[in-house]
Amino acid sequence: MGMILGLTGGIATGKSTVTGMLRERGIPVIDADQIAREVVEPGKLAYEAIVRHFGREILLEDGQIDRKKLGEIVFSDESERQKLNAIVHPEVRRVMREEAEAAEAHGAEIVFMDIPLLYESKLTHMVEKIVVVYAPYEMQLARMLERDELEEEQARKRLRAQFPIDQKKREADFLIDNSGSREETERQVEAVLAAIRSERQS
Repeated sequence: MGMILGLTGGIATGKSTVTGMLRERGIPVIDADQIAREVVEPGKLAYEAIVRHFGREILLEDGQIDRKKLGEIVFSDESERQKLNAIVHPEVRRVMREEAEAAEAHGAEIVFMDIPLLYESKLTHMVEKIVVVYAPYEMQLARMLERDELEEEQARKRLRAQFPIDQKKREADFLIDNSGSREETERQVEAVLAAIRSERQS
């Protein structure tokens, strides 16, 4: 059996950089956000359940879900947001488990699950160890303003909506500080992988 690790961080801490480095090394990374997009495509179970609950008026002309329209409903009504999560999250978890099992069946010794809201969604039970990618708050903020073209208050609001990065760091098994150069991050990725491999062998 392989070892399943959770990879998480905060907004704009550079987690996708770390994901790329892991994939370059041939390590499978299962992307929760990608799967969340796939399970709501037409013909999928979650799609059918969403249309049954929210009605056909949330669909675009081509039958795809209008994310903007659905977002407006669920962000203005907490009970509707919970309903959507109750439909989507179990499907995402199921597909993630299937993909992890498939990777292990192909001989993967280490499998990462990239789950941005690992702590917020209480999904720590799905993984054996947790790697947190972090950067200082001011750097997160600067990256968000530049990358997402947000107003400063919007960016701060999004940061406040997540668990504080310091709390995530305290609960992590491994840390990757992504505030330096690419080479520094790369060295830390190598060190984390070496530590994980030695734990598996002990």
